[in-house]
Amino acid sequence: MKDGLSLLPTRTGSSAEELSARLELNPVRAKILIVDDDQRNLLAASEVLADPAIDLVLANSPEEALRQALREDFALILLDVQMPRMDGYEVASLIRSRSRTSRVPILFLTAHNKEDIHIFRGYSAGAVDYVFKPIQPLVLKSKVDVFVDLYLKTAEIQRKAEAEKQLLLENLRVRGEKLAAEQALRRREEHQAAVLRGLPIALYTSPFSGDDRRLQFTNDSIERITGFSREAFADSNLWGRQLEPDDSDRISAELSTVLEAGAVTLEYRWRNADGRERHILDQIVINGHENGTPVELFGMWFDVTERKELELSLQHASKLEAVGRLTGGIAHDFNNMLSIVIGNLDLVKSSLLGNEKALRRVESAIEGAHRCAELTSRLLAFSRRSPLQPRALDFTSFIPGLIKLLERTLGERIAISADLEDGLPEVCVDHAQFEAALINLAVNARDAMPDGGALGIRIKRHEAVAQEGSEQVHSVEITVTDSGTGMSPAVLARVFEPFFTTKEAGKGTGLGLSMVYGFVQQSGGTIAVDSNPDQGTRFVITLPGIAGQSFSSNELDPGDAPGALNPMNGAGRGVLVVEDDADVRSTVISTFEALEFTVFSAQDVDEALRLLQAEANIVLVFSDVNMPGTMSGIELGHIIRQRWPDMPILLSSGYLREDQDTNGFSLLQKPYRAAELIEVLRSLLSNAYETILLE
Repeated sequence: MKDGLSLLPTRTGSSAEELSARLELNPVRAKILIVDDDQRNLLAASEVLADPAIDLVLANSPEEALRQALREDFALILLDVQMPRMDGYEVASLIRSRSRTSRVPILFLTAHNKEDIHIFRGYSAGAVDYVFKPIQPLVLKSKVDVFVDLYLKTAEIQRKAEAEKQLLLENLRVRGEKLAAEQALRRREEHQAAVLRGLPIALYTSPFSGDDRRLQFTNDSIERITGFSREAFADSNLWGRQLEPDDSDRISAELSTVLEAGAVTLEYRWRNADGRERHILDQIVINGHENGTPVELFGMWFDVTERKELELSLQHASKLEAVGRLTGGIAHDFNNMLSIVIGNLDLVKSSLLGNEKALRRVESAIEGAHRCAELTSRLLAFSRRSPLQPRALDFTSFIPGLIKLLERTLGERIAISADLEDGLPEVCVDHAQFEAALINLAVNARDAMPDGGALGIRIKRHEAVAQEGSEQVHSVEITVTDSGTGMSPAVLARVFEPFFTTKEAGKGTGLGLSMVYGFVQQSGGTIAVDSNPDQGTRFVITLPGIAGQSFSSNELDPGDAPGALNPMNGAGRGVLVVEDDADVRSTVISTFEALEFTVFSAQDVDEALRLLQAEANIVLVFSDVNMPGTMSGIELGHIIRQRWPDMPILLSSGYLREDQDTNGFSLLQKPYRAAELIEVLRSLLSNAYETILLE
């Protein structure tokens, strides 16, 4: 750009030379803020990062760090996690909350909190990376150099963009000068064109009239951006015709302010020649005579579609994660309440033998409660907190039964076809959840085909590219297609959002596809959807295959056992119930007492351990997973395994967090029926206490 400036005529050369000199005399310098309450750590980091081209700013307290962040622009902030009065997470959150510092990369330094939950908290607070103490100088220097280099390059691009703008304005101002400047101006324009050809930018001029949007572009990059040639924009209707109608009124209002403001920045959606919608950033300034009379508009088009799509993707992911966390908490409380309702109804039912009318009413109430439980189960599936029972699944034996079920469910107007590739690997999934996911997709397809249509299920092997030194990864691809009405881009973008539905009120909860999404994610797979209006919809689920594992596809689910449940008699043996919710605890106690167990109860882990130490008659511990205090039911189970290795343990939970592992323990999902509890108790106690089982 310096050479281009030197070619300007004599009367404008001085200002261009001054601009070039300012760029050379004021090179961009990177500043790094190092925050640590230990002066020794500050000194050590300073020595590692010492560089003549970098300015290091040191802060030994959170307050000083925030003050420095407000005063200066930093390329990177190195932030200690453990500090007095305010930890690094809080400081990072405050820095992120201010618009000026929201985009400054934060690198956490920590000697503690290396667990995944703390690292996740750090990334949630705004960290881009972690460096663990003791610091390896080479690692720290390498990571810092990446961010410094990015900062310097970004600053240089901004400086060059500003210089480019100045050059363009200078070019317009000297237009019409003496013939002696023509050759210099032409060479300058050629130089600029070479630069602009590589950027998603197009320059134009336009008549100074709010109703006339004939755009005269100065280079051919507009055709690369939009698919329309420069000549096509001579049509004054083209720009308005391709403008998104929803943006039209807003853009017209903003354009009307350009005379008063002298410049305006517009952002709108515009359809290219191929029909695709692009996001355009349009920056406009007024070009006028020396006396100030406006002559024309000068504008620059920037295609910012990729940036907008990335922003929308990040917003969507953040929204799904937030809703997932919310639904987990709701499901926990809701399942506790349903446990009270179903448990007490089961107890009432046993006292109504012979009263058929009352029994029918109780069964109806229990059925309604289970429908609520099913809704909660969908919430948990979406939030990926639903406890799964994964087993090996053989598609050749599973799919025929599913097809028969779908034929009965979807009706005669839907033609169902299945195509299974030979030699498919097995996948390890929860059979019931997998079946529910495919049924959900099929039911949605049926609703999209009100006059009938075709539903296809195709299952084939999917070979992932193996990395060097690793084995080939085998996956299974399940494709579900329909010939229905399809979805618009707006609906497609929200298809997996919970509670989003296009059905009439009362026809759907909006949780079906979100449940499918959560189940697939929790099973280690991926799901994608492709759809267009009037062209049908195509869902593709990819699940990892299993090879050489000891899963048995014939293994029986606890809930699959046929036949009616036999009654159980506790025969006065002791059971310890550990539950923090008083109402739930009362219901569970009543259920065990109805089975003639002697019941001991505790509201937390400490009280439970005291009772186990004191009471020798306890033959079983039945504990909730999530309880207040420092220990959960899972940790209680591990302590019991160490002290009383022969003690049967049964855990119960309304929902499980992602960091909770119940492997090795029997788990009863809330809400549950008394019959389900009896079946699990029979399995747990049959070996050690066969006399408990009667009849």
